Amino acid sequence: MPIDRVIYWDASAVLSFLFQDNHTAEARRHVKEQKQLHLISTLTWTETIAVIYRLQRQDLLSDGLASQAIRTIKEGPWRRLNMGPRWDVVEKLSKKWPLRGADLWHLATAKTLQREFSELCMLTFDKRLIKAAKGEGLGGGAKEE
Repeated sequence: MPIDRVIYWDASAVLSFLFQDNHTAEARRHVKEQKQLHLISTLTWTETIAVIYRLQRQDLLSDGLASQAIRTIKEGPWRRLNMGPRWDVVEKLSKKWPLRGADLWHLATAKTLQREFSELCMLTFDKRLIKAAKGEGLGGGAKEE
């Protein structure tokens, strides 16, 4: 099957897919569309499971729901990446966009991947990261509010 679009998901997007919030419908819509490749990085995985297990420890999420969320990430539509951003890309983007470290890492990873996948876009629900992603030609994911 030919791929029309490659989507890099950050943790905000994955968490919205897993747990009901204001962005759940949009996150789930991206998975339902055909001919797409969904990617998550080690940072997305790390941030997402940190939230899941923190909620479980705080008794805000049952053991069963936590296990289901982890299983969904592992068996869901995402392919896992074992890579990080190029160092020069991180430096260039850090001068241009006022992002926190993890968000800068996600943006730089997506820009690094865009060299291989020109059709790549980023799915995030972080307002600053949406703006930076669109400014870097990685639009097509979440809408700015």
